[in-house]
Amino acid sequence: MRVEILHVPDCPSVPVLRERLDQALADVVIDVVERVVRDAETAAAVGMTGSPTLLVDGVDPFAEPGVAPSVSCRLYRHEDGHLDGAPSVARLRDALDRRRASVALRDWRARAAPADPAERAVHQAILRSFAATGAPPATVDQVAGSFAETGDQVLARLHDADVIRVDAAGRVQVAYPFSAAPTAHRVRLAGGVEVYAMCAIDALGMPAMLGADAVIATTDPTNGLPITVTIAAGRAQWDPPGAVVFVGARPGGGPSAENCCDALNVFTDRASAQTWSRAHPHIPGEILDGADAEALGRRIFGGLLAR
Repeated sequence: MRVEILHVPDCPSVPVLRERLDQALADVVIDVVERVVRDAETAAAVGMTGSPTLLVDGVDPFAEPGVAPSVSCRLYRHEDGHLDGAPSVARLRDALDRRRASVALRDWRARAAPADPAERAVHQAILRSFAATGAPPATVDQVAGSFAETGDQVLARLHDADVIRVDAAGRVQVAYPFSAAPTAHRVRLAGGVEVYAMCAIDALGMPAMLGADAVIATTDPTNGLPITVTIAAGRAQWDPPGAVVFVGARPGGGPSAENCCDALNVFTDRASAQTWSRAHPHIPGEILDGADAEALGRRIFGGLLAR
């Protein structure tokens, strides 16, 4: 995690921000870089909306819609409503925790692809079945048998690694990004096959994984309004255009299907996502715009059928 403070020369709020950052980071060792910004042009280029501005991995966690870049003094509102030259320790800790949780989720999901040849072959057979029929295959014994294993053996290992989820009878219920049961994220693939995704990021990753066009239909969990993402020739059109995705996970780990999938949703706008996040303070995460959410989906799922 990269933490940077943008500020004008001799900004009196920088020492206050550094002290509070030290408290928020506690025993976490992270280098905090300071960058002096001397003019409005540079402020616009680096994303400084007043001095000091904090960037975490290049993102301002305290950004407010409509605020223009500037070299003026920046004020932050505390929990009790008063204004100050730096965010409170609590708000800093919350922003850093959410970013760490989101990064951990990205890295974990990106690694959730099997390396063992038998597991990879069975996994890809399941993914292709979902893409072709909307459901998992009735059996993977033939694929597993080519590696001198049974389907049940390979499925059990994939389940333990949380690459898939099987029920008590050994039937595939989940093969990220697909769900055998209906979810809030419906995806119509080119050719007419309709499938369900486990979460918003999974839905966005399907077209990249399959190299196919798709139409994603979902709803904002705060207001029930419909949201559509149409992906054609690798380009996405969002309706409404300002829709965003919340990416987060419950602390403590565990299967993705239980720990985070229900928390990765699309919202009509950033305000709606913030409302949901405030109502679920136990789920740390971050809000991504459409382009960043698409990139995350590609990163996680884009290569699953190419290996």
